[in-house]
Amino acid sequence: MTPAPLTTIAICILAVIGMLVRPWRSSEAVWPCLGAGALVVAGLLPMHVAGAAIASGADVYLFLAGMMLLSEMARREGLFDWLAGHAVRWARGSRGRLFALIYAIGVAVTAFMSNDATAVVMTPAVFAAARKADADPLPALFACAMVANAASFVLPISNPANLVLYGGAMPPLGEWLAAFWAPSLMSIVATFGSLRIAMRRRLAGDCRSHAEDAPLGGGAGIALAGIIATAMLLLAMSALGRPLGLPTAIAGAVTAVILLLRDREGGWTAIRGVSWSVLALVAGLFVLVAALDRLGMIDAVASLIHPGRGAAAAFGGGIALISNLINNLPAGLIASGALAQAHSGQLVTDAALIGVDLGPNLSITGSLATILWLAAIRREGEDVSFGSFLKVGAVTMPPALVLALGARLLVG
Repeated sequence: MTPAPLTTIAICILAVIGMLVRPWRSSEAVWPCLGAGALVVAGLLPMHVAGAAIASGADVYLFLAGMMLLSEMARREGLFDWLAGHAVRWARGSRGRLFALIYAIGVAVTAFMSNDATAVVMTPAVFAAARKADADPLPALFACAMVANAASFVLPISNPANLVLYGGAMPPLGEWLAAFWAPSLMSIVATFGSLRIAMRRRLAGDCRSHAEDAPLGGGAGIALAGIIATAMLLLAMSALGRPLGLPTAIAGAVTAVILLLRDREGGWTAIRGVSWSVLALVAGLFVLVAALDRLGMIDAVASLIHPGRGAAAAFGGGIALISNLINNLPAGLIASGALAQAHSGQLVTDAALIGVDLGPNLSITGSLATILWLAAIRREGEDVSFGSFLKVGAVTMPPALVLALGARLLVG
């Protein structure tokens, strides 16, 4: 291999490592963007190819922008605190029941708002609820992290990686539900059961029951209405087979404008609180994958993909493991390009999606949502090491992956 391809590969690897490790507490977005810039400046990737790669992610950027706006507005207005507070009250002093309720709320938030909202925005509220109930917060925090990936293929809108894998050409809602209702059910139930067993000692005993029933504030009500309206709009768009990015961005913007008119200062604070750098991160990853594509790496992956149930299971399992090595967003981008070239059929593509969405439950490095979840719990004074997460992930991810893939292969 000549120096140019080796340099390209080295830059891409270093960019992904930088994103995962975040040296000097830098933003995750810095490293993919630096890598993309280095490829162009060094003449390893033409400017027009990099521009085309960035432009190809337009639907993903719009979807992320809308969902991040909705999530941050809901967080700022206290909607997630309200939900967590009700979970404490409904738990009636049982740590196990509190854990189950938080997991159930996480399923709903993931399904209708994406896994990032569950992993990032719900985490502080869940931490506060556990403290309020005088319960060990770690089981509830792990519930947020795990359900964010386990429930992320309930609907097309449940994970931005879904848009990445299908390249914006999402299957109509009816086809999606027919393909993924059984795998989603298996994933959610198996993850809950395995995590409940793994956390059984920490969930033993009672907790304090918080009886206060705080009313839903006006701003939180607006945010909730915006979320419900957005979910209904996206379900309609999905049923029609239309792109999801622009409707999501419009819905998020309309909700933000309404809240700005109600509370200008608070609304702008929420807008500034959105992690806009995530958009740059995703754009940088699109460029890195475009560079690898020019080297023929996606062609090489495509040559390994074959039609059939056995091939689907192997590719789904393989991409699940690879997602933990390089993160599921670049893994999804590479899989998307390879699948488009291989023409291996819908079953293999669906198995790959399950691997990309569910595989990251094995390790902290598996998905951006889990990395951001880790940052969120550190802000609350908690920490989970790579090894500690891996111990839980090794118990919860494999059975869920096997059952979800098995369910999809049987349905197919």
